[in-house]
Amino acid sequence: MKVVRLNNFFGAEVQGIDLRNLSRKAINDLQRLWLEHKVLVVRNQSLTSKEQVNFSKHFGDLEIHPFAKKHVDYQEILVLESGGLTGKTHYAATDWHSDVTYREKPPMGSILRGVVVPEVGGDTCFANAVEAYNRLDLETKSAVSELTATHDWFKKNHHVLDKKDIESTRKKYPLVSHPVIRTHPETGEKAIFTNNFFTAYIDGVAENKSNMLLRRLENAIRDPSIQIRVRWDETTVVLWDNRCVQHTGTDDFLPAHRRMERTTILGDRPF
Repeated sequence: MKVVRLNNFFGAEVQGIDLRNLSRKAINDLQRLWLEHKVLVVRNQSLTSKEQVNFSKHFGDLEIHPFAKKHVDYQEILVLESGGLTGKTHYAATDWHSDVTYREKPPMGSILRGVVVPEVGGDTCFANAVEAYNRLDLETKSAVSELTATHDWFKKNHHVLDKKDIESTRKKYPLVSHPVIRTHPETGEKAIFTNNFFTAYIDGVAENKSNMLLRRLENAIRDPSIQIRVRWDETTVVLWDNRCVQHTGTDDFLPAHRRMERTTILGDRPF
């Protein structure tokens, strides 16, 4: 197993392994490297959907996404697809976010595999939310250190439900508050945990102050010097730690077809 760092702050490409056939030592090494580098890129992997599920279970129990399109045979796989003959003429995941933070226990991490990759475009960018926090000025750190924020599924996705389903869905997935700055349960690192998809407002402060603080945190995540960009092909698998990394896709591939399959590992309540 060879590890090649992707920049000075996080991210690594892991070479010389076959995700279909891993020893216990190799699994332990990957778990350690994931914590250390936060994003792992593994290329030259010819996984089936079933093999992706089996590999992902080495890291924990898998989430079944409550809303989005799922694989017809494997409910643990979220299908992210647009362009081509799909009828989807836009790509939704084009802003910085952590996955599924509207849940009481957001996922620990995600594992994404390229299935149909356009000839150009369709990259995924990742930002190190730990380094983004470290670079905040002292005034902002002090202001947000003890605050919580409300996360709301409806902020991003209310349009996908019929009116008759909105009330029942709101009861099933009520508003939830998480720390603005999350402490990683394994490394102890602090990371920005607000995001543009699901964070509705910061609790207990005036609206204008909430908006101001959220913009500061957003701008910290947007710093290109703490980001990496992954170019996909059909043999690329990427693992990222949802507790300390944010990501966004690019919509520069349309109208070409792009299909990705994601497994998501259950997490715990942020503190």
